[in-house]
Amino acid sequence: MTYDCSFLADLPLEDDQRSFAKSRRETHAADWGTEDSTRAVVPDAVVYPHSTADVSTVLAAATERGVPVTPYAAGTGLEGGAVPAAAGISLDLTEMDRVVEYRPEDFQIDVEPGILGSTVNEAAGDDGLFFPPLPSSGDISTIGGMIATDASGMQTVKYGEIADWILRLEAVLADGTVIETGSRAVKTSSGYNLTDLLVGSEGTLGVITEATLELAGRPAQVRGGRAIFGALEDATSAVSDAVRAGVDVAKIEVVDGLSARMANEYFGMDLPDAPMVFLEFHADHGVGEEIEFCRTIFEEHDVLRFETSRDDEMADLWQARRELAYAVVSYDPDLEPIQPGDVTVPISRYPEIVRTAKRLGAEHDLLVPCYGHAGDGNLHYTALVDYDDPAHLERCKEVYSRVVDRAIALGGTATGEHGIGLGKRDYLEDEHGSQAVDAMKAIKRTFDPDGILNPGKIFPEHTDRTEGRSR
Repeated sequence: MTYDCSFLADLPLEDDQRSFAKSRRETHAADWGTEDSTRAVVPDAVVYPHSTADVSTVLAAATERGVPVTPYAAGTGLEGGAVPAAAGISLDLTEMDRVVEYRPEDFQIDVEPGILGSTVNEAAGDDGLFFPPLPSSGDISTIGGMIATDASGMQTVKYGEIADWILRLEAVLADGTVIETGSRAVKTSSGYNLTDLLVGSEGTLGVITEATLELAGRPAQVRGGRAIFGALEDATSAVSDAVRAGVDVAKIEVVDGLSARMANEYFGMDLPDAPMVFLEFHADHGVGEEIEFCRTIFEEHDVLRFETSRDDEMADLWQARRELAYAVVSYDPDLEPIQPGDVTVPISRYPEIVRTAKRLGAEHDLLVPCYGHAGDGNLHYTALVDYDDPAHLERCKEVYSRVVDRAIALGGTATGEHGIGLGKRDYLEDEHGSQAVDAMKAIKRTFDPDGILNPGKIFPEHTDRTEGRSR
């Protein structure tokens, strides 16, 4: 279905803030997770707002005419959350990328949604401050996108996720109403917590136009290291025990042997063909004691080598870990990764979910690389698929789905950081139950009664776009 978006020409926008060009529209029909996918739809128009007032004007006019609006930014999402499922308008927020106000004395910065995460750190760097929860893609993804998916990354084990560092939001509702949630105080017990409701809502409840972020002081001591194990089970059990024992670690990442081989081929590195754990410790004092504490626990799990490295050596290792997804894609020219997984489980169950993924891969004769933010129970995995072989594709889909099912059964989640978007809708009821999902739909109807904000996302496919009811 297409929508008549000619009304955009009558809105108080500059000519270069709206586009009906096919090339522009097609680039907004995909993100990292939906390239070459039939799940997304080409929008009828693209709008580039410059202000909250622009967003309000567009949403009010779209709601009046029943035209869907899908917020879009850097396009680095992996579940299709920012690509249209029902045509209409793609609202590209990348030109709203200013630092609105910076208050280092309060450890705070107000920013627009289109600003890159790395830009926030650059703005605060001279004062020795940083934004701790940035994901690995923080230099190419926007703050608005991170808030929309409640993103997290390598440092979540120490610092928490994006939601933990958001103090205040400005957002525009579907009818154009502008609201503010939260405050610049570091705590509040005033009224409903609408800030946390908007965080992770993937643009289905409102469009975020400004955020107050809390910052932290950079640690005085930063040390990195690597541990090599003979068996993946030993590596994952070591991580689980270290976290449960209270080792104060800022990053603790597992990389299986297959992922290490992929990294070696892609980056020209000489990583051991063995399971590894990459580590980073942050402290103002006593970092050596934490490292030795961690070493002691790892030795109980038959670690082969536990070594700290120079900054330049660790920079290469962290680059390989950050860009491991590219190595997976390039590993075999005849195979492509199926939908990327990002399940998360309680830390005590982390060895089990990794074991499940590897076992299923072996049983189905598939390449299933596993790596991830082990310290918070997060596993990234995929299966390499031959899309020209239907039977191979079905085996990959089965493995992918069974890992998600197992994560939920272990008390975990289908998505630890990528969001539901288009890709994880069918798991929502399995994870939360039908009554909780019905409550979510009721909230959606309250915020967006006409169903124009990012329709087709989060809720299972059998729900109606405008009312959230079963067909």
